Amino acid sequence: MPHNLRTLPFLLAIGLLGVVLLAELGVAVASPLLGHSGGAVGWGIPCLSLIDAQLVFTALLMAAPLVFPERITGRVQGGATLIVGLLLVLACLGAGLAAIGLLTMLIGLLLALPFGPAVYAALGYASFPATAAAATLTLLMACKLLSSGALILAHPRFLENKGLVLLIATSLLATILVSFLHGFVPGFLVSVTDLIAALIAVILAAIWAVLGLVFGIIATLKAIA
Repeated sequence: MPHNLRTLPFLLAIGLLGVVLLAELGVAVASPLLGHSGGAVGWGIPCLSLIDAQLVFTALLMAAPLVFPERITGRVQGGATLIVGLLLVLACLGAGLAAIGLLTMLIGLLLALPFGPAVYAALGYASFPATAAAATLTLLMACKLLSSGALILAHPRFLENKGLVLLIATSLLATILVSFLHGFVPGFLVSVTDLIAALIAVILAAIWAVLGLVFGIIATLKAIA
């Protein structure tokens, strides 16, 4: 934790990251309540939560010394990182396999002329809510940029934390990729490119989750020794 930390901007950054994560998860939770299938609403935005959950966790670890003594947080950090890393690896594996299965099915339907595309449309995949997704992604990007600015305002030395900077950059890049792939093709095919975007987000999240798992194992072994 840097000295001379400005607490209010730091807490604001954590709050904005929490809003981002809840919004990404809320897309998946709210869609069935609105009468949409998960695939018809999209996988790209919910899969961003696999990256941003790690960003929120990292921010909470940095904030922990504000509440608890550093001798306690130092002991707990390794075990917490190990558990969260393992859970995220499993989540990435499950989301990745599900997205691959659905993507394979959709491509198969589109290629199964003449009736496959009709089934594809009947299942709701031809009417992807691109406008709502674009608005959501714009708000997510704004919150992420504001949280990054708040972190720098809290203490410029956060820029020296290469891991944190790279994780933030990964989150921003994944958000841009989802938005780009949503607008890259005609509306009829957005459900397909959305799944491709979801897979990219899952792969990026899995890389970070594996790194977190490895560091968690090392830290836990050192704490035990």
